Amino acid sequence: MVAKQMLPHESRRLARFLGWFSVGLGLAGMVAPRQFTRALGMSGQESLLQLYGAREVASGVAILTTESSAAVWSRVGGDALDIGTLAINMPGNPKMPNVFLAVGAVAGIGVLDWMCARALDDVETNRAATAKRSRVTAHTSATRRI
Repeated sequence: MVAKQMLPHESRRLARFLGWFSVGLGLAGMVAPRQFTRALGMSGQESLLQLYGAREVASGVAILTTESSAAVWSRVGGDALDIGTLAINMPGNPKMPNVFLAVGAVAGIGVLDWMCARALDDVETNRAATAKRSRVTAHTSATRRI
C-alpha cells in the first residue's frame, strides 16, 4: 500500500493543529494535574504531570511560531516519553483500562506527529534544494556576463 504524500499546505495545517493541541493539552496538565493523575492511577506524580504540561506548551508554541519539522519532532520525542511514563506506571495499576486508553491516544497522536514531522522535513529539504539551485543559476548567469 502506498501512502499519499502530504502537500506543503496540508503539512503546515496539520502542524498548526498539533501546535494548538499541544498548547491546550499542556495547559490542562499544568492547571489540573490531579485530575489526570487520579484518572491514570498515578497519584503523587502531579509535579511530573505539570512538567510534562509545560513541555507540551513549549512544543506547541515552537510549532505555532516556526512551523518547522524540528518543533514537530519535539512532540514525537514527548510522545515517546509519555508512553514510557505510562508503561512504567502499569504494573499493579488499579486504573489499567484508563492507562491503556491513554497509551492508545498518545500512540495515535504520535503517528500524526511523526507523519507531520516527516512531511515538514520534505518541505524543508525541497525548499533548501530550490534555494541552492537558484543560487547556482544566479552565479552561473553572473559569471557568463563577465
